[in-house]
Amino acid sequence: MAAHETPPGVPPEPARTEPVSSDQQPPIPPLAGLDLEGLRDLLVGLGEPAYRAKQVFQVVQNHGVLDPHRMTALPIALRERLAAATSPALSPIEIQTSSDGTTKFLFALADGKRVETVLIPEGDRNTVCVSTQVGCPIRCVFCASGVEGLIRNLSTAEIAEQMLHVRAHLGERPTHIVAMGMGEPLLNLPALTGAIRLWVEHDGLGFSPRRITVSTAGTPSKVDQLIELQLGVNLAISLHAPNDETRARLVPGSPAGRTAGLIEAGARFARETGRDATVEYVLIAGENDHPEHAEDLARLVAGRHIHVNLIPLNPVSHQPELRAPSSLAAQGFARRLHERGATVTLRRQRGDDIAAACGQLALERSVGEA
Repeated sequence: MAAHETPPGVPPEPARTEPVSSDQQPPIPPLAGLDLEGLRDLLVGLGEPAYRAKQVFQVVQNHGVLDPHRMTALPIALRERLAAATSPALSPIEIQTSSDGTTKFLFALADGKRVETVLIPEGDRNTVCVSTQVGCPIRCVFCASGVEGLIRNLSTAEIAEQMLHVRAHLGERPTHIVAMGMGEPLLNLPALTGAIRLWVEHDGLGFSPRRITVSTAGTPSKVDQLIELQLGVNLAISLHAPNDETRARLVPGSPAGRTAGLIEAGARFARETGRDATVEYVLIAGENDHPEHAEDLARLVAGRHIHVNLIPLNPVSHQPELRAPSSLAAQGFARRLHERGATVTLRRQRGDDIAAACGQLALERSVGEA
C-alpha cells in the first residue's frame, strides 16, 4: 500500500482548513453603494440598532458625506467603527475647470484604474456626466475612452459615488444626471441600475428619474432591457452617423448593421415609456456633416418622437486630424434636418480647454505616468 493511501475501513482524514482571520474577511462595499437594506445589515452586524441605517443613508446620499469621521449626527464610537470597516470607492486626484465653468474630475479607483466625471453648468442647470466603465468597447474615433478598449465594469458604488463627490464639490444637489461618460452604460446595466435606484430613493438624493438620462451606442436588445426595467429615465442614442457605412468608420466597436435598429429601439422606447428618445450626433468636418448625411438622418428620425442633439466635435489629442465643422456649416446641417421634419438642437462646444472629450484626461494622465 502506498504511504499516502488510507487503510481499508479507516475513514479518511478530514481536509484541513486554515482559520480565516478578520483581515481576510471580504471587504464591506463602500457606503456609497449600499441601499437602506444593505446599511441595516451592516449596522446590525456592527451591533448597532437598525434605525441608524436611515441616518447613515441620508448623510451619505443626500449630503455627500463619505468620511464616517464627518458624520457628526452619529455617535463617535459608531463613526470610528464605520471608518475602520469601510473605505470610499473613489479618490479624487485632479480637478480642472474650464473658462466656461465646465469642471472635469479625475478619480482613482481602489485598483489604481482611473475614471472621469464632468460637471456641466448651463443657466440654472447643473448636469453631472458619470462614467460606467473603465475604458470602452465601442471605440468611437472621436472619444479617448475607447483607445485602450474595455478594461472593466464599474461597480454600483463606483458609479454612484461619482455623483456624491460632485455634489460635495458643488455644495448643492445637481439638477440632472447623464450616464454618458467613459464606457457603454447598457453593457453595465445591473450596476448602473443599482446606482439609479440609489439616486432616486426619496430618503437620499430624491432625484426624479425624468432628470436622469442613460446613453447607449450599443445594441437594440439592450434598449429593450432598459424599457423592461421601467426605471422612468430618459434614453439617448449615441448614433453619430445616419447609415451603417459611415457608422462603421466612426463607431467601429458597435455591431454592424445596427444604425436603423437603434432608431427602431429608440422609437419603441418612446412608444412604451411616453418619453421622447434623443439621438446624440457629434458633428465631424468631412466625415458626417455633408448634406446627404442630414437627408439620411432626417429620414431615420422624422415623426418618430426622437429628438436630435447636434454636438460639434471637441478636439481630441489622439486624433488631431479630426475637427468640428464651421459654425455656419453646423447651422446649415441643423437647418436641413429641421426643414425635413426632424426636431433638432445644435449644442455648443463645452470645456474644450480642459481636455473635455470623454476619457481624454484619464488617457493623457495614464500615458504621462507610463
